[in-house]
Amino acid sequence: MDDSSELWEWLNAAQHRGVQPGLDRMVRLLACLGNPERELRCLHVAGTNGKGSVCAFAESILRAAGYRTGFYSSPHLVDFSERIRINGEPTPRAVVEEGIRHLRRACTTWSQEELPTYFELVTALAFDLFARAGCEVVVLETGLGGRLDATNTAPKIACAITPIALDHMEWLGDSLGRIAREKAGIMRPDIPAVIAPQQAEAADALLLAAREMGVPCKWVTESLAVNFTPGLTGSYQRANAALALELIKAGGFHPSPGEIQQGLSTVSWPGRFQRVKGGRLILDGAHNPHAVRQLVETWREEYGTQQCRLIFGALSDKAPQEMLSILEPIAEELLLVPVASPRSVNPELYLGTLKVPHRILGSLHEALDLALNDSLTRDLQNCDGAGKPQNPPVLLTGSLFLVGEALSLESGASFTPRSQ
Repeated sequence: MDDSSELWEWLNAAQHRGVQPGLDRMVRLLACLGNPERELRCLHVAGTNGKGSVCAFAESILRAAGYRTGFYSSPHLVDFSERIRINGEPTPRAVVEEGIRHLRRACTTWSQEELPTYFELVTALAFDLFARAGCEVVVLETGLGGRLDATNTAPKIACAITPIALDHMEWLGDSLGRIAREKAGIMRPDIPAVIAPQQAEAADALLLAAREMGVPCKWVTESLAVNFTPGLTGSYQRANAALALELIKAGGFHPSPGEIQQGLSTVSWPGRFQRVKGGRLILDGAHNPHAVRQLVETWREEYGTQQCRLIFGALSDKAPQEMLSILEPIAEELLLVPVASPRSVNPELYLGTLKVPHRILGSLHEALDLALNDSLTRDLQNCDGAGKPQNPPVLLTGSLFLVGEALSLESGASFTPRSQ
């Protein structure tokens, strides 16, 4: 029998195969596993920003209503088990490892050139574990795109499309219309879809795709009713919660108002304006310009004109300089750090464009220590009326990988750099 370390090495080695759009490998892999996806009823969510929050709200409400749920998301922040949750709980490591063992056996006859990608393997693993656990409803977050995403092999009872922005253009296309067409690929004839407000080009592409496929659509233009209170910070999360609620209804579920409020208020989705260190440190995984604008809006809702110490690191393919230009107005100081990823941007590339005091640090650990414990450039004039030094909140953003590393440092858990 394979030992634990061998199984994880086999799975993680697949990350080197990178992104390979297409469903043929996934279809073959699921057939080798006995097609566990056929036993599932899925709510499928695609989009550029907010899809994880929508999924988290939907799963939490369904669980509060008494359904046995599965929840699949990516990437994980700290531990792999975050990706595959059953009834709100990370799947036990022993169960995951048995699932990986099953995957490995299913691939024994495949050549090296044919082997599935990491995301395909993990998606198939999730389908297998959800079927074995007897999940009554599964909430699926797409990985990249929609049409050719591995999650698109699942049967679905309803779909949702969150706001679409320019992202992953090397895979999805160089315009909002092309990207929207790829995201619309999760839709199916006669299967209801709910759609968040979109920019005009994306909206036109989604409407055309829905008409061509015969998809009944509902555009969700109103935010969450005032009598409900979501457990995630920011007015945009009220829009995400409203979309989640309409997705549930489109899937044929009708939770009571009490169940809805319980699910909304108890939702857990780390790395989204998450306060740690007694509220002194805020972690947010905003990693493209659209998400960063939402983050700045939330910051002003929560802190008004107060500025922050900003810790920022990003991936080179995520428009990092544009993100920084959006963030600078709420920052009084910048600490620039690398991200634990081969795609990390060199912080020195920002120099010459920054308008606020800044410095480059070699590690996130060093930046957190400095931001939370050092006075940086402050002197006696930065005191309140009692003569006490002001300690501004610290905001860390730019990459989910960076947030994951911060949470690992906070919890003492080990952190393994990953590409997906």
